[in-house]
Amino acid sequence: MNLHLSDQMAHKSLLSCFTLIMVFAFPPARASEEIYLPVGPNVSFTQVLELPFRTSDYRISYGDDPLQFGQLWLPGSDSLGLLVFIHGGCWLNEYGIDHAQAAGAALASAGYAVWSLEYRRTGDSGGAWPGTFNDVVAGINKVMDLAQYGVSTEQLALIGHSAGGHLAVLAGARSELLEVEPDLVVGVAAITDVVSYSLGDNSCQQATPSFMGGSAEEREVAFYEANPGNHGVHPVTVLLHGDVDQIVPLSQASLPGAITRISEGVGHFDWVHPGTTAFRELLKTLAREL
Repeated sequence: MNLHLSDQMAHKSLLSCFTLIMVFAFPPARASEEIYLPVGPNVSFTQVLELPFRTSDYRISYGDDPLQFGQLWLPGSDSLGLLVFIHGGCWLNEYGIDHAQAAGAALASAGYAVWSLEYRRTGDSGGAWPGTFNDVVAGINKVMDLAQYGVSTEQLALIGHSAGGHLAVLAGARSELLEVEPDLVVGVAAITDVVSYSLGDNSCQQATPSFMGGSAEEREVAFYEANPGNHGVHPVTVLLHGDVDQIVPLSQASLPGAITRISEGVGHFDWVHPGTTAFRELLKTLAREL
């Protein structure tokens, strides 16, 4: 009887050791990816906000301000490249990185490492022009430190949506400010001309003077510096735009030196909803160009 009990104890000990070996040799699987079912076009901002998403793998600061951070998603297998994603929101602090998290998680599920930037905006101390743009440049340059997370910058794309598209395209045009050379710049529903955009009457257009610190007449030099077209765009710049966008008009989808692709029936927020045809078009663009 004592021999049997001893055998049981030895067996349990062996199982415990085997379990520990399995845990350390084969760490628990990552949280399951969200599945985004197909949806119709012209989705609302609310629909995007309500999307589930896998939490980023890391949150990393690129500056001292609490808003100077990025969320890093790692792909589940070998990476197809690194995407620096810059969210939109009329440059206003009313709209933050939260609405871009589903897009970031879905891009990682598609096989990319995703470095999604938060930054100071209009209404934040140090935000608006030029602080907002300086934050984005600093966030892009932070990719040089991501090697410790297994991230390579060998294939690098800058992607920005709406006002974030303006910042991405401008950063691509101002390569002298960057410590890395992007292979691709993609503006999705991007604001490409802040002068003409500031003359519009929707709420986002009316936010432009606040971002710039005055009108185009009052701040001529600042508006010149903020316009990507005045700097010569990155040689591989692609503008993706929907023809029913009510926030950034189709006239913004034209920039000398850039490739423009128009999607029929696509609205402003389709580009950041992983269930739309527009998001699939973004993935096709990345596969083709990066």
